[in-house]
Amino acid sequence: MTAAENVCYTLINVPSDSEPPSEVSLKTDLEKGEIKAKTEALKKVIIMILNGEKLPGLLMTIIRFVLPLQDHTIKKLLLVFWEIVPKTTPDGKLLQEMILVCDAYRKDLQHPNEFIRGSTLRFLCKLKESELLEPLMPAIRACLEHRHSYVRRNAVLAIYTIYRNFEHLIPDAPELIHDFLVNEKDASCKRNAFMMLIHADQDRALDYLSTCIDQVHTFGDILQLVIVELIYKVCHANPSERARFIRCIYNLLQSSSPAVKYEAAGTLVTLSSAPTAIKAAAQCYIDLIIKESDNNVKLIVLDRLIELKEHPTHERVLQDLVMDILRVLSTPDLEVRKKTLQLALDLVSSRNVEELVIVLKKEVIKTNNVTEHEDTDKYRQLLVRTLHSCSVRFPDMAANVIPVLMEFLSDTNEAAAADVLEFVREAIQRFDNLRPLIIEKMLEVFHAIKTVKIYRGALWILGEYCSTKEDIQSVMTEVRRSLGEIPIVDNEIKKETGEVKQEDEVSAAPAQKLVTEMGTYVTQSALSSSRPSKKEEDRPPLRGFLMDGDFYVAASLATTLTKVALRYVAIVQDKKKQNSFVAEAMLIMVTVLHLGKSSLPKKPITDDDVDRISLCLKVLSECSPLMNDIFNKECRKSLSHMLTVRLEEEKLSQKKESEKRNVTVQADDPISFMQLTAKNEMTSKEDQFQLSLLAAMGNTQRKEAADPLASKLNKVTQLTGFSDPVYAEAYVHVNQYDIVLDVLVVNQTSDTLQNCTLELATLGDLKLVEKPSPLTLAPHDFANIKANVKVASTENGIIFGNIVYDVSGAASDRNCVVLSDIHIDIMDYIQPASCTDAEFRQMWAEFEWENKVTVNTNITDLNEYLQHILKSTNMKCLTPEKALSGFCGFMAANLYARSIFGEDALANVSIEKPIHLGPEAPVNGHIRIRAKSQGMALSLGDKINLSQKKTNI
Repeated sequence: MTAAENVCYTLINVPSDSEPPSEVSLKTDLEKGEIKAKTEALKKVIIMILNGEKLPGLLMTIIRFVLPLQDHTIKKLLLVFWEIVPKTTPDGKLLQEMILVCDAYRKDLQHPNEFIRGSTLRFLCKLKESELLEPLMPAIRACLEHRHSYVRRNAVLAIYTIYRNFEHLIPDAPELIHDFLVNEKDASCKRNAFMMLIHADQDRALDYLSTCIDQVHTFGDILQLVIVELIYKVCHANPSERARFIRCIYNLLQSSSPAVKYEAAGTLVTLSSAPTAIKAAAQCYIDLIIKESDNNVKLIVLDRLIELKEHPTHERVLQDLVMDILRVLSTPDLEVRKKTLQLALDLVSSRNVEELVIVLKKEVIKTNNVTEHEDTDKYRQLLVRTLHSCSVRFPDMAANVIPVLMEFLSDTNEAAAADVLEFVREAIQRFDNLRPLIIEKMLEVFHAIKTVKIYRGALWILGEYCSTKEDIQSVMTEVRRSLGEIPIVDNEIKKETGEVKQEDEVSAAPAQKLVTEMGTYVTQSALSSSRPSKKEEDRPPLRGFLMDGDFYVAASLATTLTKVALRYVAIVQDKKKQNSFVAEAMLIMVTVLHLGKSSLPKKPITDDDVDRISLCLKVLSECSPLMNDIFNKECRKSLSHMLTVRLEEEKLSQKKESEKRNVTVQADDPISFMQLTAKNEMTSKEDQFQLSLLAAMGNTQRKEAADPLASKLNKVTQLTGFSDPVYAEAYVHVNQYDIVLDVLVVNQTSDTLQNCTLELATLGDLKLVEKPSPLTLAPHDFANIKANVKVASTENGIIFGNIVYDVSGAASDRNCVVLSDIHIDIMDYIQPASCTDAEFRQMWAEFEWENKVTVNTNITDLNEYLQHILKSTNMKCLTPEKALSGFCGFMAANLYARSIFGEDALANVSIEKPIHLGPEAPVNGHIRIRAKSQGMALSLGDKINLSQKKTNI
């Protein structure tokens, strides 16, 4: 609904399968029927008039036989009937019969029943004929003094609309309502009266507010909301009034109503940029977030806090409130916690980082103690990442954080443990002073690590950074402890065959476990049958991974052993000790190789892993200086380079953000002095109330006005041909979750078209909200029909339909014009987004719908093709710029986007340039798209197929 449209007060449901009754039968029912029959007949009359039927013969019947009835249902229906029935003759004069109706209104306004009085007053708000209203004015004024508040508040509304439309009927309305307001006690009546004064006579409204400004906090919330709106409008139009009313806004921040507090805080921020005002508003927002139970409210108010932070001067004030903002973490909702942590991280400074870290550490420890909830793991991950970011920005904090986080390496949740490991890897590389602490903690938790991926990472860190003789020996001890007795193959075969020996080895264990896990005592046979599972449990972790056939960890172990052995040789001068250590390392590698080649593991060792272990054995047997350099120096250099590049990217993105936020003023920009500015020029900012109203009605046209190419004309779709009897075209306006179709219908014939109806249907996840009502089109006349379509998910939708109509005076069947299909573009819902590599891989593995698109383009450059795809699909490239730079004949990149409905879309571009076909050969390859829903994957694939080829404009 746009601002230009008439406001709709009443929606009436019309059953489509019913036959339209004849005028004669309706007349009979209205004259002679019982109350029930008259009610049904009146309903049918209303529906027929709404459908464009003219029933002039029934007007007098209704006045004579229905109007005098006292039944409340009929009275309510009559109000609807009088609203829609034509009240004038074709030349615009009032019908004579309406004088009788006017007398009936007057009687209803004096009726003893307050419901009938109130309903009639509401109905009078919709009347547009001043001749009908004039005789009723004394009765309407009298209603202001009625004992019941329902009548009084509707009387105020009636007086307001009459004053707005026909000021001459009640010229003293503002004065009348001001006097009424002073003496009124009911909150809803006061609110309506004050609302009228704001719009009709703002000075009187301000006078009234000035007299009771100290009692504002005692008013009801509906009146307080209107007062906030008035203060905003007055101060917006006349900034010199701020000092007069700002104290009142401060008082309203303490209101008991959350809605009033929210509006008052928003108004205070727009009226004053003083640190005390910003602090009070922010504190109010934080209290609202904590006290409100609805997560949507929490997210909306959090967004307001984030908006505050965007302003450079406000950011300093919010930095002092970081600890208050962190109180929001008590909310169990993950989305709220995510936004809160991000906001806290943006606001953290050297003054408050210590307190922030203490709170986050407590939260991390809390996640260990709570009963497992589906979001607990994700929340723990968020906390780990936040602590990681804090430690990178403030290195002094790392020493406090690392001991707490290292305990999570033994966590069963691999994602949180992987984040901790990534953090530890970065910390150990950057902060030399923390290396001994990290190594010590790593050796403590090493044996408790449960997942193979984390085990591999921990092995690498220990192998890379253990530099003292004691640490190297500790690593070797831990590795031997994790492997168990070697050679592994002989030991495992002995366990399988010599059961006696197995019991000797773990003789203490059966004696202690006389009770099963279920708490029952066991017999000898039950004990013997549970031996294999006990043997599985007793296996050391590394041996368990190898027996499961995961030999990638064996290759990682071989590299680690080679590094520490080479380092040990360099540190220890004693040849005997050197040889002994190298021999032990080689023995471990050989026994793992032997195990891989045997039939004991669930999966045999791969050739790659064999090659890696064999290479490490060769390096240790030769001990050449070149290999020593590669293993102990080059690996660390590559990690250092990767971390440096990542840090540079982060700094660059932060710099871009800060540049965006800093308002740059040009040297020749005019300086405005408030004292010298005309009143109408002062309103530099737009009216927030007006903007929010336009946004709610889907009428935000600011972007379109700024960009001529994005004007409405580009979004017009032709629905019928120029030679069709009815020409139609539609402007498709996509407003986030719904689509508004504004259809222009033109009658190109010389006949009057009756019951001209736009019939629409949808394909895909679209839903038609309401059926457009029929129209009557005069010869060569035109009309606009609006239709709303709700969108539920991101996929290409199609709206199709036809226009049906009757030709006036023709005896033929209904005519029909079929419309062209309207295709809804998926790009209106997709926005670029970013995620970590780990999240991308996880989603790639989880999403079940894949769409493989073959590259078919005329673009010859790889990078140009990638940029073209990014532009046409609204996706973001996750692969770093440096990884894509240079030319090597092929390219692989990961793309990611998220829809406004929270759906994820992933894509992997694998393309190459066939050099053997010459420099002008086009790019070829594939794009694989993955999404959770089939519609998203197919729609994105269709979009890429349509836009692959570059068109020369």
